[in-house]
Amino acid sequence: MAYSQPHPRLSVLSNSSQSSVDQFSPTSSSARYSLPSAPSIHTTIGSAKPTQGPRPNIYDRNLNKTRIAEVSASSFTFLFSEIVQYTHKRVSGINDLERRLNTLGYRIGTRVLELMVWRAESSSKAPKREIRLVPALMVIHTQVWKAVYGKPADAIEKSVENADEYMIIDNDPPIERNISVPRDLGGLSCSSFTAGIVEAVLDGFGFPARVTAHGTPTAQHPSRTTILIKLEKSVLEREELLKQ
Repeated sequence: MAYSQPHPRLSVLSNSSQSSVDQFSPTSSSARYSLPSAPSIHTTIGSAKPTQGPRPNIYDRNLNKTRIAEVSASSFTFLFSEIVQYTHKRVSGINDLERRLNTLGYRIGTRVLELMVWRAESSSKAPKREIRLVPALMVIHTQVWKAVYGKPADAIEKSVENADEYMIIDNDPPIERNISVPRDLGGLSCSSFTAGIVEAVLDGFGFPARVTAHGTPTAQHPSRTTILIKLEKSVLEREELLKQ
């Protein structure tokens, strides 16, 4: 049975269209529509950009090499100022603000103690752990203050009235230098942050205490601050046993 040929206009591919397709076909000899030649291996390798390695992670740094590294005072002041302003907007009074600053300082203190112990154990064959109260307070007065603020505290005193109270005095606290306390917060001491650091270190040493900060300005040192340490009863009892 013979089938009739379709009309040229209804054909899927007429003769004229076939010639057009052949003209624009990639296999045509026309250079205009020919596919570009693939680059050679030598050209690809030579023009490739060198791959950069991963950025160094701050946690991969050697902790001993950064022991004497200093932080910009302006950066530290700006960051602490933002912390105080952020906390101030979310509290109801001075006591609540000081409590929150103390909590933030406590978190820093645990990390400072951990770093100091790790460095002491890595640099000494026989690391020493203080088990007496006064040497532990001297470590805080000197080493902890240097690790955090770059200088030791100015004095350490024992209360005459109460046997369970000690005081660390800083005549010019770095965190108080660029802070102006408004009149409605006249009793605020931003050194509650430092008090939290001291409390965390004492807890880590095994001397639980309640630590608070109090402004004790003088004519010569208007920013003078006293860190008051009130020890728990168990600490005094242990000290008496060690004396025997």
